[in-house]
Amino acid sequence: MPFEPSRRVLIVVENLPVPLDRRVWLEATSLTEAGYHVSVICPMGRGWTKPREEIQGVHIYRYPEPPEAHSGAVAYAREYLLSLWHMFRLARVVRREQGFDVIHGCNPPDLIWLLALRYRLAGVRYLFDHHDVCPELFEAKFNKRGLLYKVMLIWERITFAVADVSMATNESFRRVAITRGKMAPEDVFVVRSAPKVEIFLPGPGKRDYRRGAKTVMGYVGVIGQQEGMDLLVQAAEHLIKTLGHGDVHFLIIGFGPTLEEVKADVAARGLEGHFTFTGPLFGEDMLAALNAVDIGVSPDPKNAMNDISTMNKVMEYMTLEKPVVQFDLTEGRASAGEASVYARANDPVDFAAQIAWLIDNPEKAAEMGRIGRTRVLEKLSWQHSVPHLLAAYDRVFAKRR
Repeated sequence: MPFEPSRRVLIVVENLPVPLDRRVWLEATSLTEAGYHVSVICPMGRGWTKPREEIQGVHIYRYPEPPEAHSGAVAYAREYLLSLWHMFRLARVVRREQGFDVIHGCNPPDLIWLLALRYRLAGVRYLFDHHDVCPELFEAKFNKRGLLYKVMLIWERITFAVADVSMATNESFRRVAITRGKMAPEDVFVVRSAPKVEIFLPGPGKRDYRRGAKTVMGYVGVIGQQEGMDLLVQAAEHLIKTLGHGDVHFLIIGFGPTLEEVKADVAARGLEGHFTFTGPLFGEDMLAALNAVDIGVSPDPKNAMNDISTMNKVMEYMTLEKPVVQFDLTEGRASAGEASVYARANDPVDFAAQIAWLIDNPEKAAEMGRIGRTRVLEKLSWQHSVPHLLAAYDRVFAKRR
């Protein structure tokens, strides 16, 4: 028989498996700790291959990982349609075995409203967790607008129309929900993504990652088309060959569709000795690597999507007391403030100059690291987001009644 407490939740996510998706996992476990009964539908992948699992009280239902789409709109359509089929299939199972009163949909894709409509007549409400601005994401990936961009705008509008409550990752996303999405301000809650400070603790890290270099730059995250890794490699070349900072190393943590292209670019520029690619690292292994670096780099280029997005890696660098180098993005500056230096938009030469400035001013760099962690502790950590998460759920359950 389905579980019958006062509040049952089904979280649906397509991007990453749980608990690997850190934001979704923090939400799921925080809700469980607050007395909710939480189930999650997500893909398999990255070592998480059990179709059914319960972790920390969260009931996880996984479907086979769809083919990774990065070659065009047709590939994305195939991935999303296959994922939606599995979501509908597993939702029936969760409904029977656990029950749910609210569907918590995490985009992309902006199509989970279809699942929400399926259960609307049964009294199930829809809470939209706005992870990405999908129209701008499409533009960043394919460098164009056109018909499919307009389709994305329509899907986004329908998503907000179906949602009873929306959760935005920052104030920029909240403005999108209110202006473009036409949602009532009282139905939009800002729930920032941020690490747990009791887990992300500064420390010496695994020194082997430094490869004997005087200064080590660290990157953690997706290695894809819109993350600016080409700009980072160009900046590294300028830093080493033109500015004369040869005693440096770049530690790249993560995976993604353009990883091999980035490695080839590094090799073509003769920079192999200055780069280490670890592949994906999680938990304590990731912390051991990140704590070994001196400077966190976030080369996401300035575009319509990145300018209003909060980068998880920036928050993680700050939590570990690392000064940050990034391009001057609206939400990047809102997150980091004085904990970062900011390069001119999409200019790898200036990005290299900002790294060089931190190398030449170690005391200022250390001070920026301390400022960053203090900002997280005082206002940006996950513990500050939990009340907003619970307030969003109070709102959606009030609407359900």
